[in-house]
Amino acid sequence: MKKEQNYSLQHLHTFHLSIKTRWFWEYKNEAELIQILHDEYFQKQRVLHIGGGSNLLFTNDFDGIILHSAIKGITLTEESDHTVLLRIGAAEIWDDVVEYAVNKGWGGIENLSYIPGETGAAAVQNIGAYGIEIKDVIEKVEAISTLDCKKRVFSNSDCAYDYRSSFFKSNPNHIITYVTLRLQKHPELHLEYGNLKGIGNADEPVSIRQVRDTVMAIRREKLPDPAELGNAGSFFLNPVVKPERLAQLVEDYPSIPYYPANNGCFKLSAGWLVEQSGLKGKRFGAVGLYEHHALVIVNYGDATGNDIVQLANHICDAVHQLFGVRLETEVKYVQ
Repeated sequence: MKKEQNYSLQHLHTFHLSIKTRWFWEYKNEAELIQILHDEYFQKQRVLHIGGGSNLLFTNDFDGIILHSAIKGITLTEESDHTVLLRIGAAEIWDDVVEYAVNKGWGGIENLSYIPGETGAAAVQNIGAYGIEIKDVIEKVEAISTLDCKKRVFSNSDCAYDYRSSFFKSNPNHIITYVTLRLQKHPELHLEYGNLKGIGNADEPVSIRQVRDTVMAIRREKLPDPAELGNAGSFFLNPVVKPERLAQLVEDYPSIPYYPANNGCFKLSAGWLVEQSGLKGKRFGAVGLYEHHALVIVNYGDATGNDIVQLANHICDAVHQLFGVRLETEVKYVQ
């Protein structure tokens, strides 16, 4: 178990702000986590459990305990002629898991390549890209409750997955320790989205390696590397509107892109909305909107959390004034 005081978080979140936490505690297995949860000092503190910090914005130093998992490992737990089950430690880097699966020839997560963060956080957030979400391959999730220190195994349906949401996102008192994925030995590829439509040819079937390489190339072209330019990927969620609201928007803006969502509603492209506001590529002091992606707010080196919040508010106001649609942040603010 690791315990550090006045610990810098600059390397533990992808905006790379100069932020510290009063305490940083890290556990390497479930027994250590349960030991921490029983600790009297821990129980009296403000606590935030983090993964890779790719979806967080710290606006101040954290006065409490940042808790982090070091549970690693990828284990094959079941295999049939058609599928495999992989049990993955929550602290495994998600893209390392994708690379591992692709090297084995096991499909289902190749479209989710090059998404930053750790596997536990990916299951909390229900990450998605290019027509796939992690919920499509999750078999079960193991978690420990901070309320009674008991372990529970969640089936896929127990996880209550929806667009960028889950049971764990709305119930942070459950800490994910392992995620089990069901992957395919004979993958059914999903190439319906964007630039994936153009890969391969009729004479030779597309491989999951080709899909991964293509997705990585697309993301590298559109998204800045957090190691070089601090960012948290897409800052805003795609807004969901009812049919009658969509009809009015289409009448006013015939080229507005939209996609079917749940319950008869429709999802708008937040990137398109922001781009129409004219803010893409604009810099405001130490922060700005990335020139190649309208949803990515970047730290040019010495930004504060409040600088980023102010820009995010400005973007939301501009989109609302133009379209009457209020954007919501995908990034979580931590004060």
